[in-house]
Amino acid sequence: MIFIKLRHHIPKSREGTYYTIPFEVPDNVERITVSYQYYRRGKGIFSDLKPSNTVDIGFEDEKGNFLGWSGSAYKTISIGEYDSSPGYMCLPVKSGKWKIIVGAYHIMPKGVDVIYDIDFTFKGERLLFGDLHIHTTASDGKLSAYEAGRLAKSRGLDFIALANHNNFSENFCLPHIDGLTFIPAVEWTNYKGHMNFFGVQNPFENSFIANTEEEMKRLISNARSKGAVISVNHPKCRFCPYLWGNEEAFDMVEIWNGPMRKTNMDGIKWWTDMLCAGRKLPAVGGSDFHKPGSFARLGNPVTGVYAKSPAPEDILDAVKRGKTFISEGTGGVRINLKYGEFSMGDTAQHSTGIPLVAESNAKDLVLVTDRGEKSIKLIGGRAEIKLEKVKFAYVKALKGIGKSKRITSVSNPIYFKSEIV
Repeated sequence: MIFIKLRHHIPKSREGTYYTIPFEVPDNVERITVSYQYYRRGKGIFSDLKPSNTVDIGFEDEKGNFLGWSGSAYKTISIGEYDSSPGYMCLPVKSGKWKIIVGAYHIMPKGVDVIYDIDFTFKGERLLFGDLHIHTTASDGKLSAYEAGRLAKSRGLDFIALANHNNFSENFCLPHIDGLTFIPAVEWTNYKGHMNFFGVQNPFENSFIANTEEEMKRLISNARSKGAVISVNHPKCRFCPYLWGNEEAFDMVEIWNGPMRKTNMDGIKWWTDMLCAGRKLPAVGGSDFHKPGSFARLGNPVTGVYAKSPAPEDILDAVKRGKTFISEGTGGVRINLKYGEFSMGDTAQHSTGIPLVAESNAKDLVLVTDRGEKSIKLIGGRAEIKLEKVKFAYVKALKGIGKSKRITSVSNPIYFKSEIV
């Protein structure tokens, strides 16, 4: 962690002028946060009625480009690639000599000392929460894209995918909401099953229509050629299950759709059976939200993603590699799974000397492998598990007792090669 504290004295003689103070920005920074404080006599409205110090602030980057100005309205300002304070540019942070623009508006006769605290947020893996299945007024939802985004942000989400039925027009005009990433998506809605196409604005070559399996394969192939990542949605839903005979059409499985119930339990079992058969299929979750007050609540469930940045391409890359878990909400059970240098989504070599490490805020978990299930007790948020020779291993958290137990979180698996070292 790198932190800079600058103490700067503004003499009375500089009142009414603008000038700059340089500071050095290191490499690999994603966001800069600057807080400043100084003596100002009085509080609230009284500070404006009595003569006092007033120091304004703005910024220039390493090339001298003007980045924004907030006067004395804010005492903490952030500038970054993915979100910035109101009035400031969102842009990649480059290393070099940046500058604080000082506005010496009112300065008392003795001058004033200003303390600038400069904090750097560096690029690197972080946990982000999102909802990968939301509908808006572009299909049968009741909120606009902006309204859905604001609701998602208010519920602590970092990203969302607006997956409207056979409709991609909204992908060309997604709103900007600071701190919220929009991932382009479409829910391909066919009478034989629903699939989300992530990552491209227009995944269809011409039309979404496919009536035969050959037409379905061609549509899927065209979408993949454009870079689309495909999940099969609510595959065991009573009303719109997955009925195509082809299980190679999708890259991921939406094992958790809306509130946890039998539909999802059946979907998790179906996914687990495919893992037992040797498939490597990341699991995802989404609310299938349509309107406030409905059974499907935005952000229930969430997909927790260990991504290297909030950029849509980095989030989606982590999702398709299985660097995720699904939980009932942002405040629910969190999970990370490691095996030596490997983590969720990776394929590891078995070794008799390496334990599977589960990290979670749950008290206990259930280990799931192709050999069955086993209860795991965590101590201090961590459990080391000795594995037999298995094809895969994932964990889930349960709540309740007896037959009323329900799943509250599910990790993606770590896969294993057949040989043991």
